[in-house]
Amino acid sequence: MTKTVPSVSVSYASNGSSTKSNELGMRPMQERAFERRGEQYLLIKSPPASGKSRALMFIALDKLHNQGLKQAIIVVPEKSIGSSFADEPLSEFGFWADWHVEPKWNLCNAPGSDNGGKVKSVGAFLASDDKVLVCTHATFRFAVDQFGVEAFDDRLIAVDEFHHVSANPDNRLGSHLGQFISRDKVHIVAMTGSYFRGDAEAVLGPTDEARFDTVTYTYYEQLNGYEYLKQLDIGYFFYSGAYSDSILEVLNPNEKTIVHIPNVNSRESTKDKVREVEHIIEELGEWQGTDPETGFQLVKIASGKVLRIADLVDDDSSKRDRVSAALKDPAQKNNRDHVDIIIALGMAKEGFDWIWCEHALTVGYRSSLTEIVQIIGRSTRDAPGKTRARFTNLIAEPDASEQAVTEAVNDTLKAIAASLLMEQVLAPRFEFKPKATALGPVEGYDYGEGGYDPKKCNVGINEESGQFQIEIKGLAEPKSEEASRICTEDLNEVIASFVQDKTTIERGLFDEEMIPEELTQVSMGKIIKDRYPELDAEDQEAVRQHAIAALNMTQQAQQALLETIGGGDGETTGTGSEPDAKPNTALIAGVRKFAMDVTELDIDLIDRINPFSEAYAILAKTMSEDSLKQIAAIISAKRTSLSPEDAKELAIRAVKFKRERGRAPSNTSQDAWERRMAEGAAAFMRYREEGRYDGS
Repeated sequence: MTKTVPSVSVSYASNGSSTKSNELGMRPMQERAFERRGEQYLLIKSPPASGKSRALMFIALDKLHNQGLKQAIIVVPEKSIGSSFADEPLSEFGFWADWHVEPKWNLCNAPGSDNGGKVKSVGAFLASDDKVLVCTHATFRFAVDQFGVEAFDDRLIAVDEFHHVSANPDNRLGSHLGQFISRDKVHIVAMTGSYFRGDAEAVLGPTDEARFDTVTYTYYEQLNGYEYLKQLDIGYFFYSGAYSDSILEVLNPNEKTIVHIPNVNSRESTKDKVREVEHIIEELGEWQGTDPETGFQLVKIASGKVLRIADLVDDDSSKRDRVSAALKDPAQKNNRDHVDIIIALGMAKEGFDWIWCEHALTVGYRSSLTEIVQIIGRSTRDAPGKTRARFTNLIAEPDASEQAVTEAVNDTLKAIAASLLMEQVLAPRFEFKPKATALGPVEGYDYGEGGYDPKKCNVGINEESGQFQIEIKGLAEPKSEEASRICTEDLNEVIASFVQDKTTIERGLFDEEMIPEELTQVSMGKIIKDRYPELDAEDQEAVRQHAIAALNMTQQAQQALLETIGGGDGETTGTGSEPDAKPNTALIAGVRKFAMDVTELDIDLIDRINPFSEAYAILAKTMSEDSLKQIAAIISAKRTSLSPEDAKELAIRAVKFKRERGRAPSNTSQDAWERRMAEGAAAFMRYREEGRYDGS
């Protein structure tokens, strides 16, 4: 029996604000982006369904008409997303111009290869007087290779799904963007719903990234401002045997669902994707035939209802194309009864728009965190009557008899990392302040019962903006502009790198001898140094403290909340599920409870919390005891002695300890972290004598 314990469950106020338009026809995110339309380099970080495509239309029209740019080139990762930039009569809603793309310049609809006629079309467009071209990332890369970056001078380059870019020199699109920024003759608008890559690579190099002005619109703001959707649940659930035998334990035929079956190369796959789809259909009910108009499978379930199931896995391209076209039929966009379940493999992810989807069910771990965020985004559209949405990752339990047991363990860890990151992404934004510099209450923030207390570390929340303000004793403040920007804009990206670090998550979950500071100070410290080498040591430490505070604050809020309502065994490990709870106050209540339960909210206390303890508690409820023991044994068998890099990090912490306390850490101390620093300092001296540091 699959145990259903969502790892994340968040409730929202549904106040309707994010769906209301201003006098120019702009929703709040679009209005916020349009205010920055004069920036040469603009990065829009905003969830799926928040209106990024239309935001770009407003900005591009202003750049073409009022900022002197010759043309706008919109670059999308795949052809299907090109339809997001089709003609829009913006003037009907109050804007001063309409959005129009000449059909011949929407190369996503054109026949031919990305490296053939479409590249010639880009050349013809650059020589024309027309204003807008839409093409794929691939076509654009080949065009830049052929014509050179200078051919695009005085134009707007808009990159949709920007997380496909990477600072890695092997990433051609990233390399081209670096050249454009270096030449400084174009404007760039970059848009993404998940500004981190699944492989933990940086999207842009630090120098290039610093050139961008960022507009951030959070999941919290988006979902809090919806009209209908009030709750989002995210969970990873484990099964043994064939997934197709267990799928109905998590697939509710009465919910509008997208099922992503596993990649044929994954261990969850039976290697026969067509048979898998047939088996799911057989499990659901009795096949009634195929709808001749749409190609949907008709299946009668026990209640007598006939489900309409879209099969996007079929190898017959003519059948699959008919089903795909039926799903995209604009006349059916607002028809809830058009389709009930979509079964897909590689389709129906990025940019796929089905507002009625209530459940995104994914079998097997996907290739990246980015892909998971995109799949979750399929279910987070607002639609009449849709009050709850959920994402389920169905994963095979590790089996000791399998050769692939190590791979199974890796998939489990990746699923937990995705859950931790989504918990962070869905939370309100944190603004941390050192208690020593706090000036008192800030207008617009609610400090809870009794109000602001100048003698304590206060927690304030602005529910409208979805922002926490938290005072922490001993917190380091960023000094440079770049460090401040990272603490404001990039904490989720830092946390993404941290939770994807294999050794870190392994030790955090399964190493009983692990001291939390080895993760919060040493592991996170290394990630900050690698990611932001241009920051000085003080700013690196400030960023580290802010990132670990954000992660641990969310984790402790979740734990405090579960303790309060005694949750953890039911359908929702609830946030706001109590009958009398104000919607959207759950995480707020959890953060406040944690802050009140400790004598003083200080950075040392936060560093002493294992960021993975709450994830382990949920894992223990969803996985069998045997599997848990087996994973722990596999990971403990890999435990290695202290590396030269870790010894150096610990030695740096030991020097800081000596500076603050007036004595070196002792290897006989009662405090485990002090003993570990002493051990690291001794190992560092030994490695240095052995010449392991190349003279550094």
